[in-house]
Amino acid sequence: MFRRGGRRIPETEPVDTPKAVAAPIGRVTSVLGPEVHVRGRISGRGGMRVEGAFEGEIDFDGLLVVAESGRVTCEHVRAKAVVVAGILKGNITAERVEIRKTGRVLGNVVTAAFATEEGAFLRGQIRMEEQLPRSAPPETPPDENAAPEEPQETEETTDA
Repeated sequence: MFRRGGRRIPETEPVDTPKAVAAPIGRVTSVLGPEVHVRGRISGRGGMRVEGAFEGEIDFDGLLVVAESGRVTCEHVRAKAVVVAGILKGNITAERVEIRKTGRVLGNVVTAAFATEEGAFLRGQIRMEEQLPRSAPPETPPDENAAPEEPQETEETTDA
């Protein structure tokens, strides 16, 4: 019927219809704003940008971005990818870790891919792995039935 580039387009040409697609891993879908301070646990899928302060646990199947104004304090951050432009205190396990020039990481990093900009700061160790385990081994809680440790006796001497 109509011509595009010398080609006739038939009236019955199929039209692509949008399909429901899960949020890509590399895209931010949630934001913790700059005036927000949260304590707790974050888990889920997608992408998250922290512009405020967060303290607790992060176990995220997606992208975690700590913005320049962001402050994250976790014993251990687990995510598919982590980008730090603010401050992150705690260990990181992720397939990809990037520390920007304004970023500060205070903890150890386990990753398959690591990038940093000049001026970035890391106080800790980096362990590169070819492949990361799908999930971290569960931490074993202390045995409640175990006998408590007895305090050690120390000898004190004073010179008189």
